[in-house]
Amino acid sequence: MNRDLSLLIGILVALLALLLLWIFHATLALAPTQGLGALALEHLPESGVSNPVTAVLLNYRAYDTLLELGVLLAALLGIWSLGPPRPGFQSAGPALTAMAGVVVPLTILTGGYLLWAGGHAPGGAFQAGALLGAAGVVMRLAGRPGAGLPGEAWQRWLVVLGAGVFTLVGLVLAVTGHGFLTYPAGLAKWLILLIETAATLAIGATLAAAYVGGRPAPIRTPAHTHASSLAEPRR
Repeated sequence: MNRDLSLLIGILVALLALLLLWIFHATLALAPTQGLGALALEHLPESGVSNPVTAVLLNYRAYDTLLELGVLLAALLGIWSLGPPRPGFQSAGPALTAMAGVVVPLTILTGGYLLWAGGHAPGGAFQAGALLGAAGVVMRLAGRPGAGLPGEAWQRWLVVLGAGVFTLVGLVLAVTGHGFLTYPAGLAKWLILLIETAATLAIGATLAAAYVGGRPAPIRTPAHTHASSLAEPRR
């Protein structure tokens, strides 16, 4: 890169930084106005949940949450595109193995509770999915190379489950005349629970697979292994 081009890029970056600083200052200087909190609380009974945070994430701005799941999926696909994972850690000692045997079930159980509690208390799919992902990390550290994840085919289905179910629900609602991700009052609670359950599994699998750090290896069936052995030359 020549010197003139480097200077031009530096000037453009500096101008962009000044513009962002001006926008930030102008925003802070604005007179405080009433936000959308009152309106969100007013329509909370129609959202299907009693927790305002869950109502915002899964009802009022469900498009944004769907895109967040898409970002996680895209990040994992980028990791998988780099090739197979590195070899797993060496076998864990008895202390870590015993700890993982206690911590992992409790983490999964707590994740299930947070998923269910998200409708009326702090919790939800992202918190529950993060705990499932943490359980996978602990299993990986305890000597499980695959972090407790299923085989390649099931793993691929799991990581697309959240965005897939989210989109499918939206399309069904749009076809039936309600609008994309516009839940009917009587079904809002159960549709949100369905979406959050799928999102929890997808987030947990995505985070654990990202920690493993490589494309899942296909499972070699006994028949395939036998065929491979027959193809090997005899010595």
